[in-house]
Amino acid sequence: MTVPELDLDVHLTAEDLAAALRADARRGLTATPKWLPPKYFYDARGSALFEEITRLREYYPTRAEREILAERAGAIARRTGAKVLVELGSGSSEKTRLLLDALREHGTLGSFVPLDVSGAALRDALAALRTDYPDLHLHGIVADFVNHLEVLPESGTRLVAFLGGTIGNLVPAERAAFLAGVRARLSPGEWLLIGADLVKNPAVLVPAYDDAAGVTAEFNRNVLHVLNRELHADFNPSLFAHVALWDPANEWIEMRLRATRPMTVHVADLGLDVSFAGGEELRTEVSAKFRPGRLANELAAAGFAVRDRWTDTLGRFSLTLAAAV
Repeated sequence: MTVPELDLDVHLTAEDLAAALRADARRGLTATPKWLPPKYFYDARGSALFEEITRLREYYPTRAEREILAERAGAIARRTGAKVLVELGSGSSEKTRLLLDALREHGTLGSFVPLDVSGAALRDALAALRTDYPDLHLHGIVADFVNHLEVLPESGTRLVAFLGGTIGNLVPAERAAFLAGVRARLSPGEWLLIGADLVKNPAVLVPAYDDAAGVTAEFNRNVLHVLNRELHADFNPSLFAHVALWDPANEWIEMRLRATRPMTVHVADLGLDVSFAGGEELRTEVSAKFRPGRLANELAAAGFAVRDRWTDTLGRFSLTLAAAV
């Protein structure tokens, strides 16, 4: 049997990532209040910490989404008949194998297109997938799902998967632009599958981002290790406390790092001195939670119609299947 060729297109180089980090760090660290984008958690150490988080008792989203996929992947395959599965922010594509298996069993799937900012992670994932799916054409794309949607392949009936609740890391204006961008790349009748965490009791939500073992705290502080290494900053991460709180007005979790005393941090590569007051907070992540009507309305505004929606048995997480109209 001939092994299909494995393609890897690079639209985001190490130099691009370094330039984006410099620009984001300068904007965020000089803003009031200070902020950093959550994508900078995910170097090798941060990715390993996040994998550990997904196995924690308190962190339900990964288990809940996997439960839905295990139950509903067959229905998704039958409904969409997708020939091309595209995954945005693919990472290891572990849960996505449930979709791959269902679509392959349905007999329509010809290719899988994972897109991720990390070329190294993408190559590792593709190598594992090639072993397990030797008959599937694999086309990896190193790119940013926010800024590079135009690079998505155009052939075949496509199902775009955006899993893990990552949609919640975008604030409303960013979500609107993202969903409109995805819709612009799809033809009527093609598909978008979105995993979204649901609004629930803060007593369940907050511990998912502030576990008893402190793994999420280390994950949060990892962004400071990234700045130290990549921008030659001199943050002392141990002087920043992990904060996770529920914002009921915006219906999202915020993760922050709180300076435990006044300090000035030097970021050598930016020629920047950043002062923190004691107790001052640096926002590192927003994770929006959704009500069914809210997500359906946002999808409709972007040109999608919801065709199916499922939750796990405890009603904590949802998968929404929407068609481009």
